[in-house]
Amino acid sequence: MKHVHGGNIYTYRNCMDFSANCNPLGTPESVKQAVRDSLDRTGDYPQVGYAPLREALGEYEDMDPRHIICGNGAAELIFSLCQAVRPKKALIPVPTFAEYEQALTSVGCQVEHVLLREEDGFCMQESFIDWLHGDLDMVFLCNPNNPTGILTDREFLFHVLRRCRELGILLVVDECFLDFVKEPGKYSLKAQLSRYHNLFILKAFTKRYAMAGIRLGYGLSENEELLEKMAQVTQPWNISVMAEMAGIAALKENAYVEKGRKTIFEEAPCLKKGLEELGFTVYPSEANYIFFRGEPGLFEKGIRNGVIIRDCSNYPGLTEGFYRVAVRTHQENERLLEALKKGLEGE
Repeated sequence: MKHVHGGNIYTYRNCMDFSANCNPLGTPESVKQAVRDSLDRTGDYPQVGYAPLREALGEYEDMDPRHIICGNGAAELIFSLCQAVRPKKALIPVPTFAEYEQALTSVGCQVEHVLLREEDGFCMQESFIDWLHGDLDMVFLCNPNNPTGILTDREFLFHVLRRCRELGILLVVDECFLDFVKEPGKYSLKAQLSRYHNLFILKAFTKRYAMAGIRLGYGLSENEELLEKMAQVTQPWNISVMAEMAGIAALKENAYVEKGRKTIFEEAPCLKKGLEELGFTVYPSEANYIFFRGEPGLFEKGIRNGVIIRDCSNYPGLTEGFYRVAVRTHQENERLLEALKKGLEGE
């Protein structure tokens, strides 16, 4: 499948972007100021090991900084994880984030798929457990899933985690969008890290703080041998001075994060209703984006009317007609609905 992503504002310059799912409040001013302040240090190499950032993350996540690894976005960590483990066989449900499979195949890994079916609402089924077997080295799960926004129950994840440990499988859980779920603590597996050294959790600054262009993500694991292997396959200056200072500033923005979450919780139901009134099939996403099915060609119609939506037809397991849109502010969401309405009317 062609690697197409959201956020392509460079091709569609005069459009409002609903294809990338970041905090609708935009980048905090403190983060922008931290980047500006970092310019005085652009002549220096970044600090190898980014100790100040790891300390700040340790306080934020209530974890030992030794159990935190940072990357140039969560995407880099997916690739360094695969480079470190060199899995021979892996399992992923589809549709899901394309970079998992891209990173796996980059190291020659054979990838098995479990299809999340439309008739099941794209929800994970108990039968997923039956797909776990002793020849697997790695399993990727995204919770809530991208692009569907569907949450997987933590009790089910416990079952998967226990079975993976029994079979010697590394379970990678992407929690990058849990920040925008109403009760993230009910779904996160972070509390299980000390008991399960076959668990690796992915997180990112990208969505929480709307700082996608800065590129900063992190991983959590208490498997220190795994973290050391990842460090060995990662170039030493992967976190820029700008990214480190921006990350430290962002971690202090608790009120901003809560305000962004509140905006999502207020606006998502209205946007879902508006999409349904346009005749689309809307799925029960619980993230900061909405997954729906509409007519083919809707992406192009959106562009003609000044909005970018995410065409999901390049996700394995999906066909033409599936789309994803970010939840933004009320005024922006109204603009999206008006643009899609015009597109449907042939304008």
